[in-house]
Amino acid sequence: MALAFSEKAEVHFKDLVSRYPNTLAALLPALHLAQSEFGWISVEVMDYVARRLELHPTKVLTVATFYSMYNMQPVGKCHVQVCTTLTCALRGGYEILEHLEEVLGVRVGETSADGNYTLSEVECLASCGTAPMFQATFSDGEIEYFENLSAERVDTILADLNKRIATLPNPAEMH
Repeated sequence: MALAFSEKAEVHFKDLVSRYPNTLAALLPALHLAQSEFGWISVEVMDYVARRLELHPTKVLTVATFYSMYNMQPVGKCHVQVCTTLTCALRGGYEILEHLEEVLGVRVGETSADGNYTLSEVECLASCGTAPMFQATFSDGEIEYFENLSAERVDTILADLNKRIATLPNPAEMH
């Protein structure tokens, strides 16, 4: 079966494209819509977006792989993105990342066997004054930010996240 937006997403796509002077300008929001619709940005999704926007597929690939906000592989119910830009790195961002790897049983770029967590390292999340921090994006589209982190605080946060994750659908079952 060929990839296609749902009826609702198709309406959104047409509205979105109509607001921009050309299809290249609509690429970022079109990729956001595609990720929301299909769960992640696969090669097939990139080709679909390229066709719909009448862009060369390499243009879409270049943009999709440049930004950390686009998932190039399936993610778990909770996508934890740890900032390791200079301020976060100096204030313990890499230690938080290593602690999360240990506690979640995954390495950066991996998803836990139960499908609950995906762990990523990202550049600036604009929280230098409250570093280190991470962003949690949930399969229902909600996003939460956690700042002034320590290993102990991360453990407390994960206990709360585990409760929330138990109520969320598996992203693979949503699309």
